[in-house]
Amino acid sequence: MALTARTINSLGEIAADDWNTLLRDGAGELHPFARHEFLVALETSGSVSETQGWSPLHLLIEEDGALVGAAPLYLKYHSQGEYVFDHHWADAFERAGGRYYPKLLCAVPFTPAAGPRLIARNEPAKAALCEALKQIASKNSLSSAHVNFIQGPDESALRKADFDIRHGVQYHWRNRDYASFDEFLAALSSRKRKAIRRERRDALASGLTISMLTGGEIGEAHWDAFWIFYQDTGSRKWGHPYLTRAFFSEIAQTMPEQIMMVVAHHGGAPVAGALNFIGRDTLFGRYWGCTEHHPFLHFEVCYYRAIDYAIERGLARVEAGAQGEHKIARGYEPVKTASAHWIAHPQFREAITRYLEQERKSISGDVEFLEDFTPFKNG
Repeated sequence: MALTARTINSLGEIAADDWNTLLRDGAGELHPFARHEFLVALETSGSVSETQGWSPLHLLIEEDGALVGAAPLYLKYHSQGEYVFDHHWADAFERAGGRYYPKLLCAVPFTPAAGPRLIARNEPAKAALCEALKQIASKNSLSSAHVNFIQGPDESALRKADFDIRHGVQYHWRNRDYASFDEFLAALSSRKRKAIRRERRDALASGLTISMLTGGEIGEAHWDAFWIFYQDTGSRKWGHPYLTRAFFSEIAQTMPEQIMMVVAHHGGAPVAGALNFIGRDTLFGRYWGCTEHHPFLHFEVCYYRAIDYAIERGLARVEAGAQGEHKIARGYEPVKTASAHWIAHPQFREAITRYLEQERKSISGDVEFLEDFTPFKNG
């Protein structure tokens, strides 16, 4: 049967089981950020909407009426909340007389974590998703189509479809079958090992206590406290928080088994917290905030407690979000990220292709350089 493509303006138009079954078949896991519940919560909570600059246009590939491919897709009216920065591309294109926005973006909003983007039952469906992205951009006179934070299978398909690959750098902790946090520390140089022990001790020196909560252990009072933390960080980083309070309540109801919250208390009151999402073999650190400043508390709550949890659960990695070279001293190592980009205008596409060739070389050099600063004994 022939494959057909169509778009929908809300993920709520298809059943969660249909999307999630395809995700499991195509990706081998129910990735927390690609699952139906997470993406729908962004829409129903008002975190994602046309007024916010994210107009849902999710892509579906069907065969004889059955869903065989899908992609979380948006018309974007700016480049905020993406963590793959193309503002200078937009400036250059518009200075030359073009119109960069709206553009087409396949991504998970506000989430710089690699995962399945071209969710497909087979290779023909994945190829059809790639071609449909270009066709939608062309037919609607859009400047470009982008796919952010992709994984290997998606990268291969996008390369074949003439998308240019862009690299970035993040810092991930890798579990080398550690039995305990002390065993992880034993792999570090003496100086770095002592520094981390001092940071963990000093973080709690004011009498703070730390709780690590999952699923049903996280109540609305915890979410109320975390919302205050998140607002403080969002206001300082982005001017206003991307996510609404309703988003957190919804995911607490629909996907609690993939949520882990770290909460710091001082004098019995919550003063800091970090929100993590649990994947098949990865803990994803996403949001942090505080109402009291305590030395090294950020490192304890966001990095060291995440490592504790990963070791205890036998997870292979901790991904601590975008940027942050300071993570290297805490045992997080530089890794490349990838995104894919198709520019409709031939001359502008050629210029971007040349730019990305040089940028990839620069990123490779940066990763090699940063690897020399990891705290491991053989680093």
